[in-house]
Amino acid sequence: MKLQELGEFKLTKLISEIIDKSRCPECDSWQRLSIGPGDDAAAWQSNNYIQLATTDTMVQDVHFDLDTVTWEELGWKALAVSLSDIAAMGGIPQYALVSLSLPVELEVEYISRLIESMTCLASKFETAIAGGNLTSAPNVVITTTLIGYSRGEILKRSTACAGDHIAVTGYLGASAAGLRNLLGKTTMNAKSQEILRRAHLHPIPRIKEGQALIQQGIRTAIDISDGLIADLNHICESSKLNAWIELEQVPVHPLVKLNFPDYQELALCGGEDYELLFTADKNAIDRARQVLSCPVTVIGEITEKSQPEHVALRDKKGNITPHEKEGWNHFGNGLSRAKLT
Repeated sequence: MKLQELGEFKLTKLISEIIDKSRCPECDSWQRLSIGPGDDAAAWQSNNYIQLATTDTMVQDVHFDLDTVTWEELGWKALAVSLSDIAAMGGIPQYALVSLSLPVELEVEYISRLIESMTCLASKFETAIAGGNLTSAPNVVITTTLIGYSRGEILKRSTACAGDHIAVTGYLGASAAGLRNLLGKTTMNAKSQEILRRAHLHPIPRIKEGQALIQQGIRTAIDISDGLIADLNHICESSKLNAWIELEQVPVHPLVKLNFPDYQELALCGGEDYELLFTADKNAIDRARQVLSCPVTVIGEITEKSQPEHVALRDKKGNITPHEKEGWNHFGNGLSRAKLT
């Protein structure tokens, strides 16, 4: 079987199973590990807190196209995606490691601009860029590793309960619409194009929001990177439950709703919004809504009900709406993010 046939999520499961077989119950490192592969970040018990670690890689012509992105935007987003993983755990970021694989003919100025942008974002969240690695390569490859911590509880994918409401921060679909604009697929005024471009290339990780969710007693969350349906599916699989989404309740970004006929698909499947998707009882979500400065929208419910797919979509009449696409899947989509149509 080839990777394209297996797909990203089944490959992740396969790798996790192989690693799990290597567990050594007598080893201190295994005893301290509380979350391994399969969540937004790994977590293990340190002396006085829970340590968090995550890593992400962006590859030229897979995740980005140098013809449509600036080096400043590239540096910002490369670090933002890892910071968002820490946010999805309700953690506090501390240190970043940056590894760059670069063609030898690149201008030095480009890398200076990329790193300066990374340091700008890192400073906003009091994160130190502590090192990394350099190597030559035919294409640009950027790998960021984030180390963070939590003083107590953390947000997980596996802690949803039947009856939980499903909520999301902010608005969805803007990043996917921004990518479509970058590829010249739409005609919009300059101001609207810039707003959507920033949504795609200049996301703001929800670090403080993730910490606030924990403070309000919420324990289940994920950041929306693969797409709303795909990421909710991750929660359902980890929690061994199902879910339904009220289509009319999904908070689509106003510019997307105004300019894109397929706005629902962009919001449900586009991904890379880096908003927080979380589940909790009504009271906890109400408390979160009161303390967060961003919008919080309830979009559905976690359920034990058996259904053909983990995530079902319901229209305003209560009818189940089929969906073919789920979101981004490495090895399975057949298209790079940088060139998605």
